[in-house]
Amino acid sequence: MQHFGDQLSRSVESPRLANNCIQLWRERVRIKLINPNTTASMTELMGEAARAVAARGTEVVLATSRSGAASIEGHYDEALSVLGTIDEILEGDAADAYVIGCFGDPGLLAAREITAAPIIGIAEAAMHAAAFVATSFSIVTTLERTRVISEQLVRNYGMQGHCRRVRATDVPVLELEKPGSSARAIILGECEEALRDDRSEAIVLGCAGMADLAKYLEERLGVPVIDGVAAAIKFAEAIVGMRLRTSKVGDLAYPLPKPYLGKLSGYAPAKLFPANERERTAYLAIRRS
Repeated sequence: MQHFGDQLSRSVESPRLANNCIQLWRERVRIKLINPNTTASMTELMGEAARAVAARGTEVVLATSRSGAASIEGHYDEALSVLGTIDEILEGDAADAYVIGCFGDPGLLAAREITAAPIIGIAEAAMHAAAFVATSFSIVTTLERTRVISEQLVRNYGMQGHCRRVRATDVPVLELEKPGSSARAIILGECEEALRDDRSEAIVLGCAGMADLAKYLEERLGVPVIDGVAAAIKFAEAIVGMRLRTSKVGDLAYPLPKPYLGKLSGYAPAKLFPANERERTAYLAIRRS
């Protein structure tokens, strides 16, 4: 099989244009996949799904939150997970883009405030990917209490016209990893009901811990099954390839400098973003004019 670069050189009339295209193709993209919960084995599971779809030249770096819950299954878990995600963005290795590996997309907008690098939430990515390949989809998630969170995201992302229903299986997140668990059969059964009763044309998996089930389910259901981790990686590659950055005008501008007290004093914007002071000053000047 011919090397892609050789094929491209022959297919583009201008050698200079061909060389530029090849150079862009060869550039490495570094994507940091952050697991907002503290279960390292789930991070590895997500990493396998991410690397399976990553383009040649894309480096997927895995990070497990150093603080928070073992699994995220409610509003409280989500709220406390955000600081761990912020720590991984600010203190960890820099990346061209970041993926938040939890279907609740916890802290997504806060994360977008603290860096100009693109931040992708797996729920947002999965819903958009599903809308590209089907006019309707159902989300199959874990616990009943997380169903409400997914329904809120459907509204936030403007997907009411596409999402027929959010279905809960009452399978705890950590149950997905247990050998001999009935979770796979339960999820398959719920997906079958979604296709029959909701008349949906695709399935969105509503938990990062289901990332390894997409192929298994798709083979048995005969419809697109979207794993948000894989979708987010591909969207991240595309956005980086388009040279797009997170807007720093408006609500996603860097946080305004002000004192923070108590346990959060170390997160005061003035302490965290000295390198971005010039950008922030320019933004404030525009805001006040």
